[in-house]
Amino acid sequence: MDSRPIGMFDSGVGGMTVFKELVLELPNEDVIYIGDTASFPYGSKSKETIINLTKTRIEELIKENVKMIVIACGTATSQALEEVQKMFDIPIIGIIKPTVEYLKQKNIKNIGIAATTGTIRSGGWQKEIEKSIDNCHIQNKACPLLASMAEEGWTNNEIARLTIHEYMKDFENIDALVLGCTHYPLFEDLIKKELLSNTEVINTGKIVSKAVKDYLIAHNIENKGSRKAEYKIYLTDTECNFINVAKHLLPDTNMIEKIQKI
Repeated sequence: MDSRPIGMFDSGVGGMTVFKELVLELPNEDVIYIGDTASFPYGSKSKETIINLTKTRIEELIKENVKMIVIACGTATSQALEEVQKMFDIPIIGIIKPTVEYLKQKNIKNIGIAATTGTIRSGGWQKEIEKSIDNCHIQNKACPLLASMAEEGWTNNEIARLTIHEYMKDFENIDALVLGCTHYPLFEDLIKKELLSNTEVINTGKIVSKAVKDYLIAHNIENKGSRKAEYKIYLTDTECNFINVAKHLLPDTNMIEKIQKI
């Protein structure tokens, strides 16, 4: 048993879609989340910058005595995960490998990837999928406007609908669409309306939360205590719309009052 918290971070509010699923899957686990709102967006930054930002967020979480870290960001996972895993002696999990394992287990071959420009440019998803799944067919689509729209709370208006339509129209004959940026599940309902009804839309937060649970159990570091879990949310800049968007994802809206600047 290990009662230390799980650490998580993202460039902004997108990682809260992972946070939401994690606290549902692991109700006994304390969680500390950092939203790097001062550096948003990650998707348009260089790989070197993203590695440095990721390193800084991990160092902050380690100071909070976390037992493992979830990179709840597609861009940071695709461009920095391997580097920071070499730097730190702490379990660090991203959103790509658990999702690829899921695709492999379900024998999904025709796969769409919607992600930020930086993630698509890195080829992180494609490389991992092609390494694990034979004879797959991948369609990549950079959707650079969506993360910024999510941060503004523009996830279910006419502008969002038209933007989603424009991005989704390029996907053809896919069996599953991976939401390769953690902001994108905020548009999940609109995305589903643009795809064939039998296309699975994959919210990585649900898969990652199960992977975290499996890891904790396998390494005997789950929190088996019976007390109510505690959650802390830190932002690198509070002059943003994070709180207005996050309140729809939080299990307890009273948590809004506890959000602090790191």
